[in-house]
Amino acid sequence: MRIALFRRSGRIAWALATMVMLGAAACASDPPLPVAGSVGEEKFLYDRGMEALKSKRWLAAREYFRRLVDTHPRSPYRNSAKLGIGDSYLGEGRIDSLILAANEFREFLTLAPLSEQADYAQYRLALSQVRQMLGPQRDQTATRDALRELERFREAYPTSNYKPEVDVLYRQARDRLSDHEFEIGRFQYRNGIYLGALNRFRALYDADPGYTRRDALIFYLAETLTRITLTKEARPLYEELIKQYPKSEFVEEAKRRIGGAPAAPVTR
Repeated sequence: MRIALFRRSGRIAWALATMVMLGAAACASDPPLPVAGSVGEEKFLYDRGMEALKSKRWLAAREYFRRLVDTHPRSPYRNSAKLGIGDSYLGEGRIDSLILAANEFREFLTLAPLSEQADYAQYRLALSQVRQMLGPQRDQTATRDALRELERFREAYPTSNYKPEVDVLYRQARDRLSDHEFEIGRFQYRNGIYLGALNRFRALYDADPGYTRRDALIFYLAETLTRITLTKEARPLYEELIKQYPKSEFVEEAKRRIGGAPAAPVTR
């Protein structure tokens, strides 16, 4: 156990030393910092932070913004610097950085909920959650968290300039969750658990009318109904698929079902 603790402590020390060296390297080419409390220090820190942010020198940007936030609590640049810290974490893209980014934006919204930049903070908070989403076969907790933040944005800032980007992210997140539900339903269908598949497909059909793979959902819902001999309920779904998605890969099979062909094993 002592050896394990020693190794762990060594890794932590190494990581901290690496961060210090990276910070020194990132700021080596920057102008020297002004004397604390000197005239123009706030603008200097903000401008240098923005320059570092634009050039993707995330650690350097964060150091400038952090000093401004910590030493100038009444500065007119403070809110923007706080957002800059979040953006620097978001830019790094690692899972730990994304969590820290979300915390920064969430803290901003707690401390400055009426700020003119609140919509930006909520947008970036939602984006940091979207980037934590896992694939449709994996746990969808992060996806649900992302949808919650995206819905908050849409409710609070319906006229924001960031709304088009948020709408795209919302569809992306909702599709991820719907893919998760659809894949579970299709697994049940393929394994003969038809009632389970039917409940899953019906719930998704009602919950997400904008689902990107809705043609596949409609087809499998109809196929499931056919399998349990509810052919009268299946026919309107086949017709909907043919009418609404004429270029779908499932159209020809839907036409065959309407023509009386029995449901065949589907291996997609």
